[in-house]
Amino acid sequence: MELLEGGRSVPAARPAPVGPGSGRELWARLGAAGALRGIYREGLPERGVIPERLRDLIVRVEVEEGTGPLLSVCVQAATVLPLLAEAGRREPAAADVARRMLDGRSVVALAATDSGPGSDLTALTTHAEETGAGTVLRGTKRWITNAAHADLLLVLARRRPGPHFTNFTWYLVPADDPRVGVEAAPGPYFTGSGAGHVHLDGVSVLADGPVGGAGRGLALFARHIAVERLAGGLWAAAACRRALADTRDRLADRGLWEQPAIRQRLAAALVRTRQLETLVEALGPAVAAEHDHTGAALVKAAAGDTANHVLDVCAHLCGADGFAAAGMQHRRAEAALFGIAGGSTETVLASVADQAQALLSRPRGAAS
Repeated sequence: MELLEGGRSVPAARPAPVGPGSGRELWARLGAAGALRGIYREGLPERGVIPERLRDLIVRVEVEEGTGPLLSVCVQAATVLPLLAEAGRREPAAADVARRMLDGRSVVALAATDSGPGSDLTALTTHAEETGAGTVLRGTKRWITNAAHADLLLVLARRRPGPHFTNFTWYLVPADDPRVGVEAAPGPYFTGSGAGHVHLDGVSVLADGPVGGAGRGLALFARHIAVERLAGGLWAAAACRRALADTRDRLADRGLWEQPAIRQRLAAALVRTRQLETLVEALGPAVAAEHDHTGAALVKAAAGDTANHVLDVCAHLCGADGFAAAGMQHRRAEAALFGIAGGSTETVLASVADQAQALLSRPRGAAS
């Protein structure tokens, strides 16, 4: 345990070694270099991201570090850190954790999805219990990025029965508590992201209690998931552009680039990539500054659909070479993330449909 500025105690960095290529190690380097602070307006996470700077960071990290470490960084930079910094305006413990995160000295895992349907947070079973020793949490969180190397878990838990949005609250818990069990997620994808399943067996929350206020869990999630969806759109566009560039170069090297059918198929995928980039550029400022939920849903839906299409085209055009280790088929499989994480494509399309009348009645180019 380590004493922070506000007088609260939270776990110090885990002593377990993490090598190059881990999201934890990358987060520490970015924080120490001031790169995390640079993506926020005035260097303050509670003021929101600067889309162009977030995009530049995503592009650089994907090329230099890989998709696993990038996933680790995106969840924290787009959702966890801004949420804690906003809560920290009134809660000293949250403010202390946010400062440590911004400097790269602490990693916090966002533990929202439960053992049930991931897109329906009102169905989660992880719950808070009031005991003589304070509030404790019980339940299971699955597919949690950073779970395997986090210092703290930001847990969304039910505080009373029923689906009403005020029945859910965020809590911070120490990841090294013996009543926290972490199981590394299996599979070959997103290596270095620290993804895992978390089991909470009566773990005590940090002394300050609820993060952001009791009953504000879903409201805060909805507010900050908008920026995570923007980050996903920025990442999807960058992934599509790089995949197309790599595929075009491979086709040219093999003497296939001059075949009309191949050129047209890649060109059509390039058009869709540019459409996604244009959409993200148009809607990004409102999502970043105003947490525009409709704009974020549009970006998220477009990102999932475009990434699946473009990476499928690239994988097909690469032929048998696409099945090489870390080849285009592997990249295609990882691109499915854009249609799942942060709300499935079907879920966000439902949100778009809810706003169809308003969207169709606005002048062309209006973001919100």
